[in-house]
Amino acid sequence: MADGFELDGFIPYRLNRASELISLSFARQYKEEFDLTRPEWRTLAALGSVGVMTAKDIGAHSHMHKTKVSRAVYALEQRHWLKRLPSETDRRFEQIELTALGRQYYQRITVLAQRYQETVRQMLGEEALHQLDLALQAIEASAGLRRKSSER
Repeated sequence: MADGFELDGFIPYRLNRASELISLSFARQYKEEFDLTRPEWRTLAALGSVGVMTAKDIGAHSHMHKTKVSRAVYALEQRHWLKRLPSETDRRFEQIELTALGRQYYQRITVLAQRYQETVRQMLGEEALHQLDLALQAIEASAGLRRKSSER
């Protein structure tokens, strides 16, 4: 290359590409089994793992634009997987939480996620997965993100 820059060697580009490939692979599974879009999955996962949140919180947690969150919340509400409650402190906001049905589906989908995680584990092997985890921890720490110790 004339300018000396190789996109295929640029770490942010490679991380994004790898993330997209693995995300799409998992998305095919939950789309087929549960007919969920990626924003719906991310919304369900955020609510299932964190609990009651606002739409703004869901967007920040999952790095989704507010319109994607809004559409996902609406779609999941139509399925009766979540419900909106007026905020007790600020009427401009709604608290969003999973319904009993939503929690049942969240549990079923986490089983699918765990199976997918095991497939990735087997594909990479324990040592490579450990090194990847260390690298991701370093990237997250440099970006100011901290994982819960239970996630490690």
